[in-house]
Amino acid sequence: MEPEPHVKFFGYLFDPARWGGSDGILALCGQHLEYTLVTLLIAGVIGFPIGLYVGHTRRGVTLVVGLANALRALPSLGILVLLVILCGPLFTSDLAFELPSLIVLVLLAVPPIMTTTYAGIAAVDPAAVDAARGMGYRPLGIVFQVEIPCALPFIFSGLRNATLQVISTATIAAYASLGGLGRLIIDGRAQSDYGQMVAGAVMVGVLVILVDFLISVVARLMVSRGLRRIG
Repeated sequence: MEPEPHVKFFGYLFDPARWGGSDGILALCGQHLEYTLVTLLIAGVIGFPIGLYVGHTRRGVTLVVGLANALRALPSLGILVLLVILCGPLFTSDLAFELPSLIVLVLLAVPPIMTTTYAGIAAVDPAAVDAARGMGYRPLGIVFQVEIPCALPFIFSGLRNATLQVISTATIAAYASLGGLGRLIIDGRAQSDYGQMVAGAVMVGVLVILVDFLISVVARLMVSRGLRRIG
């Protein structure tokens, strides 16, 4: 007898045996979040200082905007395959697959972090900056005590955008024989196991919703009430 449609497509997801073990859903979620966290840390180290400098000095605006648009236009899967081919002869460990996946995800995460940081700093009221300067604030004091706090709504917006894109796109790591929830989609497709594919897609969506909620809570705690009211 043909199983019910909901059993056929969601049976894998609700099977307790599929959640445990090194290849279980929980382990794959952990790997997915690990890739995301490492990617965001690297992208933040690259994109935040650039956006901060450009927003504060107004220098290199055209370059930053052009670079961000160029990075957004890159085909993630194509770049991943190319980098795996190039890195394969150079490394004998899993680094030959981990490094290309990390590079692709970082290239995806840098533009929103960089551009929103620049936009947030550039949007700070000049009167507030002039007032801080008149009170004797040094340039670094103006940046860290005036501009960055005022730009936090923009900065969190960029972080939120980058995080959701990375979580969604990190499934391509499975193409490089790595872990993460993409394994469920790739392996399910190879085995014509649609329940496994549905489980991977659903869990990616759940991660996106949970992480988005977490970032919104942190942003609400860190952004001043006055800025939230204006927003």
